[in-house]
Amino acid sequence: MTADATLAADIDACCRLTGTFTLRSGQVASEYFDKYLFESQPALLARVARQMVPLLPEDTELLGGLELGGVPIATMVSSLTGQPSLFVRKKAKEYGTCKLAEGPEVAGRRITLIEDVITTGGAVRDATAALREAGAIVEVVVCAIDRSPEGQNPLADVGLEVRPVLTKAQLDAVSR
Repeated sequence: MTADATLAADIDACCRLTGTFTLRSGQVASEYFDKYLFESQPALLARVARQMVPLLPEDTELLGGLELGGVPIATMVSSLTGQPSLFVRKKAKEYGTCKLAEGPEVAGRRITLIEDVITTGGAVRDATAALREAGAIVEVVVCAIDRSPEGQNPLADVGLEVRPVLTKAQLDAVSR
């Protein structure tokens, strides 16, 4: 097996759950990739993060980890690359600094979003709109698992390129 196939097999064995699951999009699925099962395993998290590093655009200034699952991945990628990260909330907190993105200033900066799993891209779409409204340049999202239909970019409508470490097709190919 290649390194990618080995990672896919390990992620699949760790994270694929079967049953009836309602996704963030409202879609009902018969399987679910519980990304927290790999994110809570330091060795698997590090392997995913190492695979993300070459997917980052060269002009990335900040890594934007999306709440909640993108935060540990962005932190690990940041530790590998030395690039600063910020943590993007689902909505701005209503106290203290009232920030949506915790970390460095985003205006005028190129942010590569880091996400765990993308199916329809709803959370990424919301974060992109908010960051762009704050003056950030957001063009790429790197994700651990892209569950969207093969050959389709669920974020094309907002001008985002999706760069996955693994796709649903790769996980299906190694499913046990």
